[in-house]
Amino acid sequence: MDGLAEAVVTTDHAGVVTLLNAMAGELLPELAPGGELAGCAVPALAGAAAAGADTFDAEHHGRRLHGVRRALRGGRFAWYVRDVTEERARTDALLAERSRTTFLAQAGSRLGLSLHREQTLRAAATLPVPYLADAALVVHRPPPPAEDAPHWLRYAEGDRGPTAGVTPAGLPLAVPGLAEALAGDHAEPSPWLDAELADLGAVLPAGFGRPGTVLVSPMLGAAGAAGALVLIRRAGRPGFDAREIELAREFAARAGAALATAELYGEQAHLARVLQHSLLPPELPTIGGVTLAGGYRAAGDSLRIGGDFYEVFPTADGALFALGDVCGKGVGAAVLTGRVRQSLQTLRLVEQRPLELMRLLNRALFDAPDAARRNQFTTVLLGTLTPRSDGGLLVRVAGGGHPSPLVVRADGAVEQVRVGGMPIGALAAPRFAETEVGLAPGEVLLAYTDGVTEARGGAGEVDMFGDERLRRAVASGAGLPPAALVDRVLQLVDEWLDGQAHDDIAMLAVRAGGR
Repeated sequence: MDGLAEAVVTTDHAGVVTLLNAMAGELLPELAPGGELAGCAVPALAGAAAAGADTFDAEHHGRRLHGVRRALRGGRFAWYVRDVTEERARTDALLAERSRTTFLAQAGSRLGLSLHREQTLRAAATLPVPYLADAALVVHRPPPPAEDAPHWLRYAEGDRGPTAGVTPAGLPLAVPGLAEALAGDHAEPSPWLDAELADLGAVLPAGFGRPGTVLVSPMLGAAGAAGALVLIRRAGRPGFDAREIELAREFAARAGAALATAELYGEQAHLARVLQHSLLPPELPTIGGVTLAGGYRAAGDSLRIGGDFYEVFPTADGALFALGDVCGKGVGAAVLTGRVRQSLQTLRLVEQRPLELMRLLNRALFDAPDAARRNQFTTVLLGTLTPRSDGGLLVRVAGGGHPSPLVVRADGAVEQVRVGGMPIGALAAPRFAETEVGLAPGEVLLAYTDGVTEARGGAGEVDMFGDERLRRAVASGAGLPPAALVDRVLQLVDEWLDGQAHDDIAMLAVRAGGR
């Protein structure tokens, strides 16, 4: 038996040790033949013998032991005890790696779910508790125009939710490594600190007690430190080992990247909202002999800001109107929309005939610097409204690649005013078209952008609203005032979208006859 890799201990019917092999002498030096096993100096083995148990697991002299009892003849027993230190270490390492992978996967999912800055901060503070720490503190600088002092967000085990506050002036210096992490001076987390040096009482929950160990990790974004993650353990919990320090570093890096992304998205969304607000259609003027109504729906996603617009300018004999759609989305489209509207404001002072004004506008946009007009164009309708003595209205309209307007006749029939033409700003000498249409008193002309017909929804959520559905929608609103007709179409488009994202939508309704 001395050649066996496991310890063998035999006992007689009275539980007295009768035999020990060489490995037993190495693993269990306290045992000797003639001693009672239930009273030996190996607590786990003695307890198992006294209780009549068949197995035991214990740590003894720095080794992890696993013992199994087998019955022999004559009421005797044999205990087989193995050193499972390396085996359990491999198992523990495998479980730890699996747990680490699961934690990082869940963290990545949570951090990546939201582009909202506050939600990202909450995820960064709550995810490490209790897996990595008993409390987590995220120290960050709020975006302008808030004060420059760092803020903190804390979550501790047992809290109902994160708690926020302004970081005390001395905290970055009181916690070694925090000032450096906030400055982004090092990419590695500081080693676990003597908590006596970390004065965190001002930001810890009441009753938390003195911290045992503290770990500070920088939350690095693309442009530097997005904040710092402070992990705090109570005094009774073991300190951070090398594996946990590495895990904290990786989590802090992911949280920093997510926070930087959320902040960038927030800045872009704010800029888009400001631009979008500046592009909202103006209040329509009062024109004698004409009733006007406009409708506008901004794109569902603020970062998809488009360039739909309409304008109406009073003239000596009626009005000049424009309705257009700039190609593209985002800031570039918003800038071009502003340029088109500014150009119209200026050019209408020297030319009010639709076709000639269209040509001037194309020249102004095409002659812009290449960087400003590259791959950009605009579809537009330009028209004049001239009231007639019989209460009707003469509409002269020029088309630049824009969807044809519709006319709702007095009998409820819906006609398309075919205009045609090519988009403006793309070619030096495009072809434009112009036509005239007369409106009897009470009849309505409706101009719209392709955000109406290209709205995707329906049962499959991918079908377009389409031209035919728009014609039916307009026909169902025959006889309604222009404002009610516009609202009717917008309502039907909203129902079709059923909450889905959409492009900008703009409509302008013109009725012959005053209010």
